[in-house]
Amino acid sequence: MDIRTGGTGSGSGARSIAGGGYTDIRAGGWVARLPAGWRPYALLMRLDRPIGAWLLFLPGLWAIALAAPGWAEGIRLTLLFLLGSFVMRGAGCVVNDLWDRDIDRKVERTRGRPLASGAVSARQAAAFLLALLLLGVAVLLQLNGVAVLLGVLSLVPVVLYPLAKRVTNWPQAMLGITFGWGAPLGYAAATGKVDGTMLALYAAAFCWILGYDTIYAHQDREDDALVGIGSTALRWGERTAPFLAACYAGTVALLLLTGWLAGLRWPFLAAMALPAALLWRQVRTLDIRDPAHCLVLFKSNREVGLAVALALLLGRL
Repeated sequence: MDIRTGGTGSGSGARSIAGGGYTDIRAGGWVARLPAGWRPYALLMRLDRPIGAWLLFLPGLWAIALAAPGWAEGIRLTLLFLLGSFVMRGAGCVVNDLWDRDIDRKVERTRGRPLASGAVSARQAAAFLLALLLLGVAVLLQLNGVAVLLGVLSLVPVVLYPLAKRVTNWPQAMLGITFGWGAPLGYAAATGKVDGTMLALYAAAFCWILGYDTIYAHQDREDDALVGIGSTALRWGERTAPFLAACYAGTVALLLLTGWLAGLRWPFLAAMALPAALLWRQVRTLDIRDPAHCLVLFKSNREVGLAVALALLLGRL
């Protein structure tokens, strides 16, 4: 998933804008009921499209389901990570749009974004980013020392991700590092340590994100080529389906390794059949020439992530 977009709310993500074309912004709905001065900031942090926050949250939820020491602590950590995911996903979107505002003006789907359109200035966006980061720090300080250190380190890939697409065809890999960070962060928050089980879970999240964001990138494939942005969608093209199959096979294999390292019980293996089937359906039905269906497949990963969390939890019962 691309931080600068974060998915859309319904349909293909295409909506008419003044002057023609389309946009992925959902300026209607609950956002339209906000005070006028708040709306550009809500759109800047993609509160109109929460799928990105969900996908940032889910690797952390996996770790909490796998390693939380008890129900009370598990619920506490889940609520903190849910809040932190919305805040830090919003911060990531602001960073991304600050980097990309000149590029976004050249891409039909993104030219209406607050920074690209001028609804928010770069100085205002920087001040808003600082406020989000301070809130993120407040959430982070509720965790243990190891988790706090990992949380601070997570800012490095968040800042570097927007640069990746300018220098490589693998920005989805940088996004995997960034969005998957919730797995080690959640594991450290639950256990206070870093070990092989955590690394296996992080690797599984990385492969999953690499796969689903490649699907998402096919929506922008032609525009990206025109403005000189790299992506795995451009890198693999017509060979995306086998690449996606490899990513998702790696995801399932690494999750099974995680369960074995953690000593999970047999219900984990049985429950993993559901996310494996959902991932296979994405591979089987992928049509890179149908952007609307690519978006549907991309968004279906929320259900995949929840199914994985359920499997991990059942393995501990």
